[in-house]
Amino acid sequence: MSSTASHLPRTARGLLWCLHLLLAGLLVVAAARAVADGGAHAWLVVAVAGALALTYGAGVVSARVRASRRAARVWLAAVVAGWLVLLALSADGVWVAFPLYFLQLHLLPRRAGVVAVLATALAAVTGFAAHAGALTLAITVGPLLGAAVAIAGVRGYQALYRESERRRQLIEELTATRADLAAAQHSAGVLAERQRLAREIHDTLAQGLSSIQLLLRAAERALPDTAQTAAGHVAQARQAAVDNLAEARRFVAALTPPALEDAGLVEALEQLCATTTARHRITARLHRTGDPAQLSAATEIALLRIAQSALSNVVRHADADTVDVTLSYLGDQVALDIVDDGTGFDPTQLAAMEPNGGGFGLAAMRARADALGGTFTVEATTGAGTALAVQVPTGTGTHS
Repeated sequence: MSSTASHLPRTARGLLWCLHLLLAGLLVVAAARAVADGGAHAWLVVAVAGALALTYGAGVVSARVRASRRAARVWLAAVVAGWLVLLALSADGVWVAFPLYFLQLHLLPRRAGVVAVLATALAAVTGFAAHAGALTLAITVGPLLGAAVAIAGVRGYQALYRESERRRQLIEELTATRADLAAAQHSAGVLAERQRLAREIHDTLAQGLSSIQLLLRAAERALPDTAQTAAGHVAQARQAAVDNLAEARRFVAALTPPALEDAGLVEALEQLCATTTARHRITARLHRTGDPAQLSAATEIALLRIAQSALSNVVRHADADTVDVTLSYLGDQVALDIVDDGTGFDPTQLAAMEPNGGGFGLAAMRARADALGGTFTVEATTGAGTALAVQVPTGTGTHS
């Protein structure tokens, strides 16, 4: 028994037990035929067959033989020696050579196993010929053909086993790769969702809270002089808080912005311009050109968010009197232009802007346009206002 016998696949263990039963059966046949023939050495043949069976059985159940390859080979040598004694006493011992072939190929290294099988076959041919009194073709072919079949069968099984192991390892590698890919996709999805939420928060809650802050600051300034004016600012601040609470509840549920629920993009932009004009010291006007086209929900949401973010930037940074929002339908493209007459800025400073410094809005707007397969450009001159232009396809893109 090999040191790895306990780790063999179920099929191999089954074949090994068939080998054990075959050898035991052949020993019983040899002993029975010796008794039936009544030869001079009949009971000696029975004794040797019994001793060989006991030796073989002891190795099968021995933990040491199973655990040590060296012990297994010593046991194999003892089994072969007992078989040679049996072969010398009875011609029927030649049949025991066949299970010995498989045992030798199983326990010995590849080349040593083949050499041992060929030596056993020659011993079987010699012993059988000695009992028959002549060397015939039938006597020679039987053991040699059995050896060839054993070698071919074992080599074939080993090749199939190796191929099965390679496939098993490949499947394990593919499974591991699939798990790694799933983890990578999950990480990418988490990152994309974080970026989406960052844009949503910036374009809704952050902008709305900034508006509330400006309105309350104006209320602070007006309160000592005119209580009625201050109350108006406070009411506008309260309405802004209500609007942004609705926005928060809506985008958390991943639904359409409230401004687009009961109206189209044009109506939502009109409402945005009207709200901006009412809440701040700036006039926001909407212009529309071209024949209206059916836009996807993702396109409408993205354009509305870009307009919200742009107008918020104008209110907070531009010190402008007017801002013009133009929605243009250009066949298979739709363009959104936002132009103010404020103080402008130096475009060369754009690269240095960071989210903590207030520059996240432009990056978020550009990301929304890129997600729709569109373009985003900003033209600005210090002291001469700012022009922002977005152009995207009318019906493509993913939900933003």
